[in-house]
Amino acid sequence: MSKRNTQEAKTAARERLRQERERQAKRDKAKRQVIVAASVVAVLAAAGGIGYAVVQNNKPGYWEAAKDDKLVKPANTSGTNGTTVVIGKSTAPKTLEMYEDPRCPICAQFEQTVGATVKKDVDDGKFKIQYFGASFIDNNSQGEGSKNALSAMGAALNVSPEAFLEYKTALYSKQWHPDETEDKFKDDSYLIKVADTVPALKGNATFQKAVKDGTYDKWALDMSDVFNKSGVQGTPTLKMDGKTITGSDGQNAPMTVPEFTTAIDKATQG
Repeated sequence: MSKRNTQEAKTAARERLRQERERQAKRDKAKRQVIVAASVVAVLAAAGGIGYAVVQNNKPGYWEAAKDDKLVKPANTSGTNGTTVVIGKSTAPKTLEMYEDPRCPICAQFEQTVGATVKKDVDDGKFKIQYFGASFIDNNSQGEGSKNALSAMGAALNVSPEAFLEYKTALYSKQWHPDETEDKFKDDSYLIKVADTVPALKGNATFQKAVKDGTYDKWALDMSDVFNKSGVQGTPTLKMDGKTITGSDGQNAPMTVPEFTTAIDKATQG
């Protein structure tokens, strides 16, 4: 082989090597650009996600915004913002103030044990009930079931006082009242399902629309505000003539029929 052929071969080899290096360099550059672009997209996506989360966390919640809704007062109410709910015969000589939170497990226990006696006394004209609805459990548990149930109770009250009392009884019943940690009352469908056990509310399109539309959400918040300003520290709380009615322990609401009857007889005769 001549020197000339050898030299040409070396030159050709170097050229092929140079071209291969250029192609590799281009591939490496393109790969770096893809990686950088992907990283930028990821950063932007993360930033966007964080930004979205921040925006969402700082947006006022539904119930916070509901404070600015137009107030719709249920029928059968009176007083400021329709938050005075009195049920019973106008001739009844005394008024029993009843403070309850829809999600309260002790309220459920009270209603399941003493509720029928309370209703009989109201029907007999022994006393009237002034109802105060609370929603502090929502605040403690980061839920919304108490407020939503109060709103639904407003829809029931708009139908009739009797429907209100029957619905309240159903919500507190063993069958339907959830554990305090379960926020089932936040679901309109669940509240309507419970309402279907009340004759006046079963299949009641007007009631159901009010629940779904949140017609009485603002009213429920105003009712809760009345409770918050009442000075009452827990539920259930019963009062008559400004005095707290308690059971034999002198501290809590009477949780049995005999204790309730004894306490009420004393209060109504005092």
